[in-house]
Amino acid sequence: MTTIPYNFLGLPREFSEYKKSKYVILPVPYDATVSYRTGSREGPSAILAASRQVERFDPQLGKEIHFPGIATVDPIEPDARGPEQTMKELYTYAKKNVSDGKFLIALGGEHSISSALVKAVQTRHKKLSVLHIDAHLDMRNTWQGSKFSHACVIRRIHELGVNTVSLGIRNISQEEFRYVKKTKQTVLTAEQICLARGDDWITNALAALNKEVYVTIDIDGFDPAVAPGTGTPEPGGLDWYHVTKLLNALTKDRQIVGADIVEVLPLPGQVVTEFLAAKLAAKIIALTTAFHK
Repeated sequence: MTTIPYNFLGLPREFSEYKKSKYVILPVPYDATVSYRTGSREGPSAILAASRQVERFDPQLGKEIHFPGIATVDPIEPDARGPEQTMKELYTYAKKNVSDGKFLIALGGEHSISSALVKAVQTRHKKLSVLHIDAHLDMRNTWQGSKFSHACVIRRIHELGVNTVSLGIRNISQEEFRYVKKTKQTVLTAEQICLARGDDWITNALAALNKEVYVTIDIDGFDPAVAPGTGTPEPGGLDWYHVTKLLNALTKDRQIVGADIVEVLPLPGQVVTEFLAAKLAAKIIALTTAFHK
């Protein structure tokens, strides 16, 4: 009887063993601080299920992408003591993968997880910068009484000494507006990108990044017509070709050293968003395999 393993891309053991794999898929089913619709804790399992229907062959690469090995590790269990303790445990878990020399791709879950993941990748890549795709800036100092809210994650990343470039933004609080102006953060709104006639927005984004880049993609950075399954959808977002064109340019000019895809909230009766997220993770693997051996 033929079976399909329940891992990213449904890979057989020879291509999914941890010790032999270059890539690690880390599911993080956590959504304790979301401020609107809950359910992104179900995102990682939905993305993994969708990934088993994604073709391993990448036309751009011209070959199948799984030969470097892609291990799917066990999901982390959220700590009932609260968000801060969960982030500490996630950091420890992710740091082990990074110390083992793995290329980490995390699947969320809410966006707050990215600060722990960036901190873990930073232990191996000291001059790290972050490319941040999102509808929201996530630069509040606190939200709903917590410094570890999903609305504060980029602020926590800045406190690690890591610079960020934020793209696709279209919802900004006054606090964040003032913070960006004061700290001179690089922000490109969705309007600037979607109405651009050329690729200067890509050039400007790359110019503000260091050589080594961690990519964090909140799925609500995409337009809700493309990715409706998310907790806080915002109109006027990016499409598949905006994001993949950017990632193509990034892998040619910089080195992606880790990534996460977060805020996928599965909707009953349709799988559009989780399939997009699965394809996006596969594309990141394809591009980093092609340009960085």
